[in-house]
Amino acid sequence: MRPDTATSDRPAPPANAPAGIRQGLAFLLRRRRVLAGLVGWSAVEAVQTFATGYALARALDAGFLVGRAGTGLSWLGVAAVAVVVGAYGTGRTYGGVAALVEPFRDALVRRVVGRALSDGDGAAVSRLTHQVEIARDAFAGLVMVARSFVFTAAGALVGLFLLAPVLLAVVVPPLVLGLALFLATLRPMARRQEAFLAADEAVAQSLGDVCAGLRDITAGGAERAVRADAGALVDAELRAANALARWSVVRVAALAVAGRFPVVPLLVATPWLLDHGVSAGALVGALAYLTQSLLPALQGLIHGLGASGARLAVVVRRLTAPPAAPPPSPRPDPCPVPATAPAVELRGVTFGYGAHAEPVVRELDLSLAPGTHLAVVGPSGVGKSTLAALIAGLLVPSAGEVSVGGAAARAEDAARRRVLIPQEAYVFSGTLGDNFRYLRADPVPDHEVMAAVEAIGAGALLRRTDGGLDAPVVPGELSAGERQLIALVRAYLSPAPVALLDEAACHLDPAAEARAERAFAARPGGTLVVIAHRAGSARRADRVLVMDGPGTLAGTHRDLPARSALYRDLVGEACATAEGHPRPAARRERPSPVTPSHPSGPLRDADRVDAVAGPGLAGDGGHVIAHRPVGQVQAPGDLADGSALGRE
Repeated sequence: MRPDTATSDRPAPPANAPAGIRQGLAFLLRRRRVLAGLVGWSAVEAVQTFATGYALARALDAGFLVGRAGTGLSWLGVAAVAVVVGAYGTGRTYGGVAALVEPFRDALVRRVVGRALSDGDGAAVSRLTHQVEIARDAFAGLVMVARSFVFTAAGALVGLFLLAPVLLAVVVPPLVLGLALFLATLRPMARRQEAFLAADEAVAQSLGDVCAGLRDITAGGAERAVRADAGALVDAELRAANALARWSVVRVAALAVAGRFPVVPLLVATPWLLDHGVSAGALVGALAYLTQSLLPALQGLIHGLGASGARLAVVVRRLTAPPAAPPPSPRPDPCPVPATAPAVELRGVTFGYGAHAEPVVRELDLSLAPGTHLAVVGPSGVGKSTLAALIAGLLVPSAGEVSVGGAAARAEDAARRRVLIPQEAYVFSGTLGDNFRYLRADPVPDHEVMAAVEAIGAGALLRRTDGGLDAPVVPGELSAGERQLIALVRAYLSPAPVALLDEAACHLDPAAEARAERAFAARPGGTLVVIAHRAGSARRADRVLVMDGPGTLAGTHRDLPARSALYRDLVGEACATAEGHPRPAARRERPSPVTPSHPSGPLRDADRVDAVAGPGLAGDGGHVIAHRPVGQVQAPGDLADGSALGRE
């Protein structure tokens, strides 16, 4: 257990204290040794405060006013030595302050980063770069001014009491009155400070979203609406800043009352004090305590509490407050879909990359009922990934409508009903369990995660790691296939019923790809759209969409070879024959005593895949994997048995 989290054999803060106070007291109690050192060096620093008034009074009363210049100079020498001692004590206090402030800052950073990773906190940038530094600086300033005021006031009040106890009756009431006036402004200042920080968070989050979606904003012609929304947030922040500034003026007025008024009663009462036995040296010492020690320390305290203290309280409360509990997400569909609503629907959709570009998708109509398994096939560049992006809401059609579960593709309801797994899978540093559970807001028990791992076929990956679900993930050390397996398990565990696999298994061997697709297709109520790069994906699908430039054709794997020459080329002539479609006569009459090794179709780069060699090769184990136009083979580390071409 780390030292900053251990709590055994240590006093606990009161149970009935507010949560923020309990956490603060617990933080300080864990650093009692640091606090003790800080108190000791602050006491050394207070020697200077005590000597400022007492040595001056003694230098006058026992020295200069009675003609003893040597005695007076000796007391002034004592005051000078006390200044050196106090300066040394002040220098030593900075180490103690740092030992409190830096762990405090580190704890806040861990809190913000953890919340951003687990809850997708949109205001994390403002919290991490701005508010944490505000809290750090405010905490450091508050510790310094509070420590300085406590020990300065103690040294000055002890000195006043030793000079003449009656001086306390003259000096203390105005000081208390000034503090009371100032404390009355703290609560309104804190509220205005919190309102300003909330407005700053809203501006930071809005501008982050705008910068990330500039292309979509321009494509959708939403510049005016976005400008109006962002401008309204900036205006709100300006109003909050002005309100904070007005209360700052009130704080300055309170500071003037507390910092300057206490001298007046002392001057007014001087004749009475002299008549009642208070010496001139004691009066000069009291004036020195007020002007050189108490009043500067009081001003520092008021400034620290008014600015740093209010900012610290607000910022820490916002940084440490638990996130709002998300509504429960029943699995697998968090958004009830009308019984008659298609899982995915495109009506007259047209899309092109640019106003004058040839449309990639033209007047496409498509309707998928819940539970449908669709494979999208076609040559490279024909628009298959564009179609997936349209369904995912990443692209906006220039004409037509795209809906998911009855909601517009870019609506929040639609976003919760779909999950897109791209070819380049994203994993992050953390544990395997963190990566698997990333798309689930609710806690996911280990047995559910393990069931998803086995369904997708990632069990071998989990067994190769040291630590199981708690094994650390180093993205750079994973192969492309391993990253895809992690992304597939993550999507499988998500509550979204519609899964879009955009070549999401291209780095896996055919058997692993088939297992993953069957797992997604078997999810209760799940709808699967696969951007296919192997013929097997089309054979497994309920429906197949063949994209061929401006033209598209939908059907099943059994009927499409007779209707589409492109589909016959893509899936291979041998596959068509196996499904009951005869070969051309010339091929049928060719003698074939031994099944030859031949390409399954014309040598072309269909969907970034070269034709796969058919059976008949020596040592063929049914797992030759060729892809991309240069005839690359699957990387050995991505194969299930970890060897090149299955040791063949």
